[in-house]
Amino acid sequence: MSTPRLRFKDEDGRDFPEWKSNPLSDLAKIYDGTHMTPDYKNEGVPFYSVEHLTSNNFSNTKFISEEVFDKESRRVKLEKGDILMTKIGDIGTPRYINWDVRASFYVSLALLKQSKKINSLFLSHYIRTNSFQKELHQRIIHVAFPKKINLGEIGNCLVIRPADEKEQTKIANFLTAVDEKITQLTQKTKLLAQYKKGVMQHIFSQELRFKDDDGLEFSEWGERALGDVCISLDNLRKPLNDAERQLMKGNIPYWGANNIMDYVNDYIFDETIVLLAEDGGNFNEYKTRPIANISHGKCWVNNHTHVLKGKDGLLNVFLFYSLVHKNITGYVSGGTRAKLTKGEMLKILIDVPSKKEQTKIANFLTAIDDKITNTQAQLAAVKQYKQGLLQQMFI
Repeated sequence: MSTPRLRFKDEDGRDFPEWKSNPLSDLAKIYDGTHMTPDYKNEGVPFYSVEHLTSNNFSNTKFISEEVFDKESRRVKLEKGDILMTKIGDIGTPRYINWDVRASFYVSLALLKQSKKINSLFLSHYIRTNSFQKELHQRIIHVAFPKKINLGEIGNCLVIRPADEKEQTKIANFLTAVDEKITQLTQKTKLLAQYKKGVMQHIFSQELRFKDDDGLEFSEWGERALGDVCISLDNLRKPLNDAERQLMKGNIPYWGANNIMDYVNDYIFDETIVLLAEDGGNFNEYKTRPIANISHGKCWVNNHTHVLKGKDGLLNVFLFYSLVHKNITGYVSGGTRAKLTKGEMLKILIDVPSKKEQTKIANFLTAIDDKITNTQAQLAAVKQYKQGLLQQMFI
């Protein structure tokens, strides 16, 4: 049998034995959860289903009674070292149970019982490999919706593994360390985003004020309409259809209402501008999703986003942060596709501090955004690294 391109050595620096292949059912017993429709309780025994695995969040727990748990435990008991895997809907998402667990689970999940025949932690990583996922999805029952796979077909999937359990352990521990790095970076990204959200609320409610370089208070903020402090550059926008963009492929951002839609080889603007959605924006979700963007340098803008530029007394970066999570629903007209007309946009009121305080605010929030961007880049790099490892460390 062939071996992976990347392998560990034993304690003496020698190659481990060749890998071997077996159906999963030869290596672990496979069970499904209760087929009964759960009668959820406000408290009791935790009860897991698909969303717990796909979101990787076991704190958002539903509960069942002790009586139901006792009955299910006599049939099959979930224990530390077992693997849960989705078998309905989003099939093939595994979770290795690395905590002392007292819980039950629904029929939408399969339980792979820990076994002396294979390292369970290794198996949980192997389930995520392209080869196992491909075979798993080939065995899906396609006639039903949501898609399903039965326990027999799961058991028929081949597991290609090191013959020596010590090599299994080395692989499992190494990949687990990579997963822990991914978890840390994911958590760091969330915490930075939460911190930024809280800080912005305090800044723009003026509960948090900056001071000048001498430690003195800046002057009071003044309420101004966008039409008084901004220039609208909407007349320069130009939409491009799909065919036109295909002929203009390049590396210059092409902006739509909420994000960069494409990249082209020409530009309309070559400066810092603020983009505020005209129609199709995230107006009702302004607390959690941006309604504005900022573009530095060359870009092309279509006709679904307004283009603004601050006048001499207003910094573009401060303008962006003032608008990005602002509630402007009172200026937006209803209908199937909410629209912010140019006239209403120019009426939007923002609080404007002195230019020096704007600079301090903009620099402070930009520094947080830079940290978030760097952390996201690290996270993407580690995830890509892991994907490369999975391809090289498994057959």
